[in-house]
Amino acid sequence: MTLDGSPGATDSGPRSDEWQRLHPLTPIVYVSRLALTIGIALALTGLDRRNSAGGVSELVVGAVVTVLIVIPAIVSVLVTRWRFDGEVLSITTGLLRRDSRQLPVARIQAVDLVQPLVARMLGLAELRIRLAGASGTRGRLAFLTEQDAARLRARLLAAHHGLDQETPEPGEWRILSVPVGRLIASVAISDIGLLALALAAATTSIALVAPQFLAGILGSAAPNLFAVGQAVVRRIFSEFGFTAAEAPDGLRVRSGLLQTTAETIPRGRVQAVRQVEPLLWRPLGWRRLEVDVAGGVSNRRGRHRSSARVTKTLLPVGSAQQANLLLSRVLGVGAPVLTRPPHRAIYKAPLGYHFLAAGHDQVHAVTVNGRLRKTTAWVPLEKVQSVRRVQGPIQRRLRLASVHLDTAGRRVHAIFRDRDSTESARLMETLAVLGRAARTRDLRATGPPPHPGVAPVP
Repeated sequence: MTLDGSPGATDSGPRSDEWQRLHPLTPIVYVSRLALTIGIALALTGLDRRNSAGGVSELVVGAVVTVLIVIPAIVSVLVTRWRFDGEVLSITTGLLRRDSRQLPVARIQAVDLVQPLVARMLGLAELRIRLAGASGTRGRLAFLTEQDAARLRARLLAAHHGLDQETPEPGEWRILSVPVGRLIASVAISDIGLLALALAAATTSIALVAPQFLAGILGSAAPNLFAVGQAVVRRIFSEFGFTAAEAPDGLRVRSGLLQTTAETIPRGRVQAVRQVEPLLWRPLGWRRLEVDVAGGVSNRRGRHRSSARVTKTLLPVGSAQQANLLLSRVLGVGAPVLTRPPHRAIYKAPLGYHFLAAGHDQVHAVTVNGRLRKTTAWVPLEKVQSVRRVQGPIQRRLRLASVHLDTAGRRVHAIFRDRDSTESARLMETLAVLGRAARTRDLRATGPPPHPGVAPVP
């Protein structure tokens, strides 16, 4: 019998419409995430008691800590069940407080596969189902075997597009990858990389000039040093081996060194795209793309995460040609004419005036600002939820105003900064009308994104 329980097939897995459990090796992955922290804590405890007769108590402490971590992990796996009946994915978990979720396939935006290092060694994968809407609801199955996770992902996507559940997942065409050397170099000359280098240089200088103060400075600055170093390492590890591929169901991106993540950015779900060009990247022609997609993101307990977690990396670092290629895939952008604010705006923004520009067409609004970090934002007008006109005291004095386009995203916004007061009032009305029109007419292909059996995007 196949995974979907069709009669007459060979026995390749449990019935899909029956309640199923997570993989029995899941607790190992849960415990491994805390193994390093536990090991460091026990090592420090051992150093403190090295000269005392505390060997037995150390063993007791280690055993108690291990039990307190392992037992909840095992219980969590035992009380978690799931099933998919072809229309709704049901997930039930919780021992004292039951949490039952119904995830309709009609609201699915993307199904991502995540593999931490230990899970990858054990042949396991986590399935993350992102839904439409801003409530932050999502499904999470951690962990299944790689084969079961990939099979369930294909079935969910097929059902979402109204196809037979046994329809295989569509193929993909790789369009770009980021070399490791370029990634490391880009992080080194980015803002966080330069901060880490400055702190390291300052610490080394103090060690050479006044070593007697080194211990005190390290003691007070250790948390900041650790946080900056952790941010640099996390960025390199999370974006390591980045590849982007085009598929009928959207743009697929994969990355990660210790934890690999495979995500899909569906067409038509993009709220906004931001292109960042740090100062030291510009001579090299490098840029970074970030994208806001529809739907919230929640943590393991279903609570809404911070806004920083909503924005996804579309391109860690790449050339202008690569950035334009990805923009054409997720937005299909043209080239609206960009105009500058009136010259008197230089009195309000003397440093950033050179880069201030904005424009729009019938489909998108594009804004440019920033001097040290030149930022270009693309917002589809059909995704605009509100249009605001803001005028501060200095702007009133200079007869200027800014027009804000708000979307469901959390970080990327289009702002027509420091436009003429009369122009900004007219612009606000124009953008509001274009936004309503964009939501009521078909600016893109109608219907759901292509899927197996449908001709792929050329």
